[in-house]
Amino acid sequence: MDIQLAEAMGAVAETARGRALAFPGSVGKDDLPWAVIAAFDAEIRGRVARDPRIENERDRVLIAAVNYAETRGDDPPEDVATLLTRLIDAIDYLEQAVLRFGIPNRPAKAR
Repeated sequence: MDIQLAEAMGAVAETARGRALAFPGSVGKDDLPWAVIAAFDAEIRGRVARDPRIENERDRVLIAAVNYAETRGDDPPEDVATLLTRLIDAIDYLEQAVLRFGIPNRPAKAR
């Protein structure tokens, strides 16, 4: 794993966690999934070779973000906390997948 790529992935994961923790208020419910994954798509996705394990974890983040974004004010706090935990876990697993399986592609190596 390229050191710069690993550092970038750490920053991306921290950004995603921050956006998840700042919801609601930071973005609307329809925008949360894309806000959480935006930094990954911009900074990491184009720098690593496509790997189904990484793509599966990315999809898992999107699904967890949609589920969390669909919570309402009348949902039990325990349910909301569980969905937030699942989203944070999905972000962590995406970070781990990139660190384990991410192979820098040619443009990333040229940087």
